[in-house]
Amino acid sequence: MNQVFDRMIRNGKVVLPGGTYKRDIGIIDGKIAAISPSLADSAADEVLDAEGQYVLPGMIDIHVHFNEPNFGHWEGFATGSAALAAGGCTTYVDMPLNGNPPTVTPEALALKGNLAVGNSSVDYAFWGGLVPGKLDQLEKMAALGVRGFKAFMSNPGGEGEGRFREVDDLTLYEGMQRIAALGGFVALHAESDAITSQLAERAIREGRTDARAFVASRPVIAELEAVNKAILFSEQTGCEVHFVHISSTQAIELIDQAKKRGVKVTVETCPHYLVLTDEDMANIGPAAKCAPPLRSAEQQDGLWRLIAEGKLDVIASDHSPCPPELKFSEELTFFEAWGGIAGAQNSLELVFDEGYIKRHIPLHQLVELLSAGPAKRFGLYPQKGAIAEGADADLVFVDASHSYTLTEEHLQQRHKISPYLGREFACKVTTTLVRGLTVYTEEQGVHPASQGQLLLKSVNAPQQTP
Repeated sequence: MNQVFDRMIRNGKVVLPGGTYKRDIGIIDGKIAAISPSLADSAADEVLDAEGQYVLPGMIDIHVHFNEPNFGHWEGFATGSAALAAGGCTTYVDMPLNGNPPTVTPEALALKGNLAVGNSSVDYAFWGGLVPGKLDQLEKMAALGVRGFKAFMSNPGGEGEGRFREVDDLTLYEGMQRIAALGGFVALHAESDAITSQLAERAIREGRTDARAFVASRPVIAELEAVNKAILFSEQTGCEVHFVHISSTQAIELIDQAKKRGVKVTVETCPHYLVLTDEDMANIGPAAKCAPPLRSAEQQDGLWRLIAEGKLDVIASDHSPCPPELKFSEELTFFEAWGGIAGAQNSLELVFDEGYIKRHIPLHQLVELLSAGPAKRFGLYPQKGAIAEGADADLVFVDASHSYTLTEEHLQQRHKISPYLGREFACKVTTTLVRGLTVYTEEQGVHPASQGQLLLKSVNAPQQTP
């Protein structure tokens, strides 16, 4: 007797871990119950026809800044998660800044969590933070399910007395000792503050405050110095390290060499490094400002080459929005404008368009970076991150024959600032499902009823710390 499914997806080009195949998918109780060349003889309460479209596992974006609590006017869970849903993302992990207080204590975690309940279109988890003076909070955070702790090796900027602070070397080393004992990992913004701060001061002193001067103030060597130090600390402490938003081929090669000698490190890059260059930063202006900065076209091509070679683990948006006045005020130099790219809604489409359609990298290889890799990094795999029987039915339909030009009307985020406005995309996310429930369609937009669930799970950590 054939199964009766809650929902069935028919005729899609389904991206599985080993390749892309014409398959039908049956869903029961939010889980994938069957994957078959044909389920035509089975029944379902509802059938979705994906004819001509690709069906991918939902993107898992482990690097977003929704800025709660108290800076929800920069983004917030409702608008940020709506943007992700419209972009084919089904799970995200929210960074511990730029909310105030930052998520570095159990109390701050609870405050953020309460704001997310009922306000997220997709599933979510939270990062903790590693900052000076809060080492005694790490074990408490881990016990509540936090497994990743973000740290900055350079000044993160931000507003308010309680803002997130960069780590000194001793805090980083001792924090990594403790986090290793807790079974967690550290995520690092790896730039040398000693290099970048002095170069920035010199440029400003000399009156060079445009985009090209900003790029020159954050050279690749600043990234390499910090990556080298972090690898050393990882080797000495046994703490796993995830390098966020790496921008240079040289840094990825260093990390790959460390992996080959057994160091437990993973590496992430972002769509903006894969589709924009330093010249775009100069031409677009502050909407394309980020740190590390956009690099040369040669670096961009090198990043794609390393993706094709399998040397990266994660692609994440680093969605870092702010109000327009912090980007575009006439009183601000490029150095003073807020440094963050708001691109959460377009990550999957950018990678699909540039990586698959234009550069012909197999889709299942790109999905490893967008979905499986992030899920593995956060202990969510195989519940999340792949289309497989027993996994959550977190699915996205992409129409590769549907080109469109991005306008402000498309954007679900709070502030319609994006370096991709006016860009023509050769594909379009048309449907997003979270645990089998439709949260977005191109025709109807984002579903108004919040669906997202918190994914934090208590970590079995030892009681003692070094």
